[in-house]
Amino acid sequence: MHSSAIFLIEFGAIILGLGLLGRFAARFRLSPIPLYLLAGLAFGQGGLLPLGTSEEFVAIGAEIGVVLLLLMLGLEYTATDLVSNLKTQYPAGLVDAALNALPGAAMALLLGWGPVAAVVLAGVTWISSSGVIAKVLGDLGRIGNRETPVILSILVLEDLSMAVYLPIVTALLAGAGLAAGGVTLAVALSVAGLVLLLAVRYGRHVSRFVSSDDPEKLLLVVLGLTLLVAGIAQQLQVSAAVGAFLVGIALSGEVAEGAHVLLAPLRDLFAAVFFVFFGLNTDPASIPPVLPPALALAVVTAATKIVTGYWAARRAGISAKGRLRAGGALVARGEFSIVIAGLAVTAGIEPDLGPLATAYVLVLVVLGPLTARYTEPLLTRLTAHRHDPARAPGERPGVRH
Repeated sequence: MHSSAIFLIEFGAIILGLGLLGRFAARFRLSPIPLYLLAGLAFGQGGLLPLGTSEEFVAIGAEIGVVLLLLMLGLEYTATDLVSNLKTQYPAGLVDAALNALPGAAMALLLGWGPVAAVVLAGVTWISSSGVIAKVLGDLGRIGNRETPVILSILVLEDLSMAVYLPIVTALLAGAGLAAGGVTLAVALSVAGLVLLLAVRYGRHVSRFVSSDDPEKLLLVVLGLTLLVAGIAQQLQVSAAVGAFLVGIALSGEVAEGAHVLLAPLRDLFAAVFFVFFGLNTDPASIPPVLPPALALAVVTAATKIVTGYWAARRAGISAKGRLRAGGALVARGEFSIVIAGLAVTAGIEPDLGPLATAYVLVLVVLGPLTARYTEPLLTRLTAHRHDPARAPGERPGVRH
């Protein structure tokens, strides 16, 4: 059979399979991310049926998926929102980074992986999944809750911190020395600052340049500009993801809304391909040995995210129940943890890092919606049971003698 025919069959089967998995996940109100990762494990190296001719195209699609994920994230926020969040919520961002990045770094060092892997795993355990959390908040009807702005502020700060974190990781993975790494970081921070400045002062002009009443032209201009900037950023070792994120921030108003609508299906398609590609590059046989540290990290960082949300919500004057809801909602990890781990896998710094990140994300992307739903009622009930002064010893809750 001709190679192009095999490619069409393989890639068509991948897309069809992802669609069916997505429908299955939606029926049970689950995130499709773990199913996509499992699909990649099943058809990758060491899996049930390894792919052949389509793997190279899937790799390119995965890179586009990362770019679109960060572009769409940037479209969600304006530069003014980011500056405002930095001014008012930066203490919560610092607590979030300290409580959730340190366990990942400590685990990497305990496993003997070295400082570079420690920086990477710190990012994997630090960043919550904006996509999963936003969907869960919508499903639970909590978009209008008082604690929701606190949750979103933490997510915004995490996303913005990637503009600094990703260039550092890229320089470390490339083996750049202290001087070269410092130059890379300086360039990244300068570009990020310049883009934010232009977006605040001249965002309307940038959006006007991109704007078009024709959806086709708007799609082509925004997508082409994003890929161009991402490629230039990658060439400068700043990170293609950061370049795409900054393009999204620079667009605002009707242009951002229109681009979001047009690009959402492409984002969903290529993001799914990205998760499959990450699974393709992970041997299923490599997961069981790293399962104990992955589970330990999942338990510890689920608890630290709950503490983070509770502290941030208390600082904002939210009630005790709202604090618990905020903490439980932040537990899920997903797309960006995999993006960070994928950089390390591509660089080949530690063979067990990819399997550990896969297992870690699989656990927390399933656990996250459960903690969002049940953390508040469970802990409230436990607290009431321990501190009810009117209850006699041995008396059941709600029973009075």
